[in-house]
Amino acid sequence: MIDLEYVPMETLEAGLDHIRQAPKNQGVLQLIVRRPASEQREVLDQGQLDLVEGLVGDNWKTRGSSRTEDGSSHPDMQLNIINVRSIGLLSPDQERWQLAGDQLFIDLDLSDENLPAGTRLAIGDTIIEVTDQPHNGCKKFAERYGQDAIKFVNSAVGKELHLRGINARVVQPGTIRQGDVVSKI
Repeated sequence: MIDLEYVPMETLEAGLDHIRQAPKNQGVLQLIVRRPASEQREVLDQGQLDLVEGLVGDNWKTRGSSRTEDGSSHPDMQLNIINVRSIGLLSPDQERWQLAGDQLFIDLDLSDENLPAGTRLAIGDTIIEVTDQPHNGCKKFAERYGQDAIKFVNSAVGKELHLRGINARVVQPGTIRQGDVVSKI
């Protein structure tokens, strides 16, 4: 077992100003991660977004959700998005970012104020829409990034800024690539 050093709360809180300085209207897609099966990750240079499957090859559709009556995948949780400034603060080692479980890592202000539910984002030749489904830190997230990290992302300011991330759904399918501009439309 690897002995991990987690980022302490004082350091996390000191990084809030940097997170708040994320671009508001136009950012960059810095990382695409596909989850082909539970606990597996594939970093992609490019991916396909599909209306039915979300990120093609990701297990979102087959994994299902506890938020639906029948346990099927939740249509408003196709994509999990995290701010790169937030995950960079939680894990300075970029090799560990993919453990967060998000598919899209974007340098963009994900706060409620900037990206309320219904906001649409253009990425490459695709369009996605922010949904109202909360994206909260869980037990696995705490194991990977520490107890201070889970307290930080689930705090009042953490929820306001969506430090754990947001959920979205695909509204226009197409190709996305690392380095694509992400624009509010």
